[in-house]
Amino acid sequence: MSKKKEKSFKGKLGDLQRLLAPLAANSADLGHLEATRTRFADLLAQAEEAANRQGIHTAAKQEASLQLRTSVTECERLANILRLAVKQHYGVRSEKLAEFGLQPFRGRKTKPVIEPPKPPTPSPAPESPVPADPTHE
Repeated sequence: MSKKKEKSFKGKLGDLQRLLAPLAANSADLGHLEATRTRFADLLAQAEEAANRQGIHTAAKQEASLQLRTSVTECERLANILRLAVKQHYGVRSEKLAEFGLQPFRGRKTKPVIEPPKPPTPSPAPESPVPADPTHE
């Protein structure tokens, strides 16, 4: 019977629990292993209790993460309202806004006027030598 070896703690605990039941059922035949079986049962109980605690902490962590996300979202919404109220109170041009991490309105920057490039002027064509007219001499 080839069985895959468990890799997760939950799977390993399941395998160990399945071993404990037959050991307890056959304790009369395995009297020489009684002290070891008892120690095994105690350690298995500790491991199960630790796994349960871990599950509780995981659930608590997930709950805390959800609460953190919700709180931060609500804080961001209220911060936006407060920023707008501060702008309304001091005015959008007030330098006092910089104390609140807000950029005061300082006017628009003018874009430099860029002239379109002029097309290059064609250079005059070089004159080609005119052959001498033999009748004009």
